[in-house]
Amino acid sequence: MKPVVVIIGRPNVGKSTLFNRLTKSRNAIVVDVPGVTRDRHYGEGRLGEREFLVVDTGGLEPDAHEGIYFEMARQTEQAIAEADAVVWVVDARSGLTSADRTIAAKLRKLDRRVWIAANKAEGLEPNAAVAEFHELALGEPCPISAAHGEGVRALIEAVLEPFPAEREPVDSEDAGPRVAIVGRPNVGKSTLVNALVGENRVIAFDQPGTTRDPIEVPFEIGDRRYTLIDTAGLRRRGKQGEAEEHFSVIKALQAIEAANVAVLVLDAAAGITDQDTHVAGYVLERGRAVVVAVNKWDAADKEARERIKQELAWKFVFLGYAPPIFLSALERRGLSELLAAVDRAFRSAMARMSTPKLTRALIAAVERQQPPRRKLGRPKMRYAHQGGMNPPRIVIHGNALEGVPETYRRYLEGYFRKQFALEGTPLAIEFRTGRNPYVKRD
Repeated sequence: MKPVVVIIGRPNVGKSTLFNRLTKSRNAIVVDVPGVTRDRHYGEGRLGEREFLVVDTGGLEPDAHEGIYFEMARQTEQAIAEADAVVWVVDARSGLTSADRTIAAKLRKLDRRVWIAANKAEGLEPNAAVAEFHELALGEPCPISAAHGEGVRALIEAVLEPFPAEREPVDSEDAGPRVAIVGRPNVGKSTLVNALVGENRVIAFDQPGTTRDPIEVPFEIGDRRYTLIDTAGLRRRGKQGEAEEHFSVIKALQAIEAANVAVLVLDAAAGITDQDTHVAGYVLERGRAVVVAVNKWDAADKEARERIKQELAWKFVFLGYAPPIFLSALERRGLSELLAAVDRAFRSAMARMSTPKLTRALIAAVERQQPPRRKLGRPKMRYAHQGGMNPPRIVIHGNALEGVPETYRRYLEGYFRKQFALEGTPLAIEFRTGRNPYVKRD
């Protein structure tokens, strides 16, 4: 799995600026006011072919004993506990402070790799910028400028060097699907894993947040092999009260990224909540195939069953390609239907579609319904080929495709789904327009 790099430091030392630099985004708010980042931000970083998860934390005030800074410190300490590597950002212009010494004393007691990043070092002589931070006895400090990018690459190269290069996941159907069991707390994820493997392999208590780290459980049914990944319950950011729950989302995200199929577990008795749709968003953002498993179906009365079917129809309209499976993990009902849906979703995510078949399907779709005419004429779609798997990507070539509306893209997606029996997986449609030699360009 991708290593988790957690950025820590006192307020207003440039943590969020470094986060934005590593993730090539502006997701973290950056202003010259201490304590702006109170909740965690997470993102994906890349250095060449190396990928890693980045976590931005709130300001760490080691002497805070109450109030918002105390809560921020608790969350930061838990983030450190779940990190693979810690980048401690200090202020090269302000120099070493008593708070830095207190933080260093705590970090030296932890079994975590720590790199000191002396930020705001632009214009300073490098050795002078880091000289006094050697006193912290946590290795060689690295002078950087998060705002200008100076020294950041060398820092991340050093951070990632101890970790082995991530191996590409095996996409062969012979290897069997890797299935992440995800959902909000207390919907029966661990009970479902135990029911599938036929033993009490993972802890299942009637208490939200029991599972902290992802647990991989390989098992076989007949000649089919699976690897189940039980994850901690995901909550919306504002609902993650306990610090331990707060950062378990990172481990769950790692599990989703390492999976081929995500089983989204819902609670039939409780109905579909905003948290459920938020969890679905995590899965969709990573382009994973999905199976919607409505658990505790035996505990829902007729009115609750009707309500949840209606909610599925309008709250999960964006998952229309994943028909729901109604089951009871506790009573071991509906498990065979669930695994059959997982198999279909896995096959669809790994489907290989030849260029001739895709092109014939494209021509048939256009003959059935042509794209709407634009200012410069009607878009011309010539041929299609497959551009990737997990999820499948179809690349359509032609002329004047920049103006194809989203409604027509959705029409093509539905047509391809039907023609190639793609169930349970997202499908990406990409348009590529060829250069027209008769159009004058500046």
